[in-house]
Amino acid sequence: MENPPIDIFGLTILEPITSLTAVLVSIVCLYAFFQLSKLPRHDRVHHFFRYYFLSMAVATAVGGIIGHAFLYAFTFAWKLPGWITSMCSIALIERASIEHARPLIRPAVGRFFAVMNIVELLTFLTVVFLTLDFFFVEAHSFYGLMIVVFSFQGYDYYRTHNEGSRYVLYAVGVMAVSALIFMNELAISRWFNHFDISHVLMAIAAWLFYQGARRLQPLQRQSDVVSRSRREAVAEKS
Repeated sequence: MENPPIDIFGLTILEPITSLTAVLVSIVCLYAFFQLSKLPRHDRVHHFFRYYFLSMAVATAVGGIIGHAFLYAFTFAWKLPGWITSMCSIALIERASIEHARPLIRPAVGRFFAVMNIVELLTFLTVVFLTLDFFFVEAHSFYGLMIVVFSFQGYDYYRTHNEGSRYVLYAVGVMAVSALIFMNELAISRWFNHFDISHVLMAIAAWLFYQGARRLQPLQRQSDVVSRSRREAVAEKS
């Protein structure tokens, strides 16, 4: 059930509310990117989150403008730029979660999931290129958010009660609700359909991800903390 098209000064806009709500997600993500860029942090987790927001801003803007509003001026394949960029953004937030959890897990586990992060992205990108099927974009998002991000941030929160991880988990929960609404095509009306509701929830999730990213602080390996404590104790005795 798509939004009816509208004409503004002779310019036809398809799915106007869907396009507008997609741009809303982009605006929230751009705000998050610029705000995070102002923070005096240079750790890898922070960088991965920043570029997650930047790439998601591009993906949702391109998706809203080309993939919905003016798709009649392009071929269906022009949906690919938005899809591909969104998949890269999911891979970035996966990597941010993996990197943040590394001090809490075995080095081999961290290396394995870091490699899997790249293999998984390349695999799904190949399938999407070959099929031009949005289902595989959804499948990649499900794996990235519900399996990788939820698992690593959940473990972080279990071990450290980090407030940032809690916000990220809230965001994943909102994204899960958004996905359910999208898949079941739950709509209020033609003018506020499942795309629109899903986009509004994605904007809320983006805000929660931003709040989480602001609060996530680099963790230290327990062995490093113990070693430093011992060195400080020896220094005090001497």
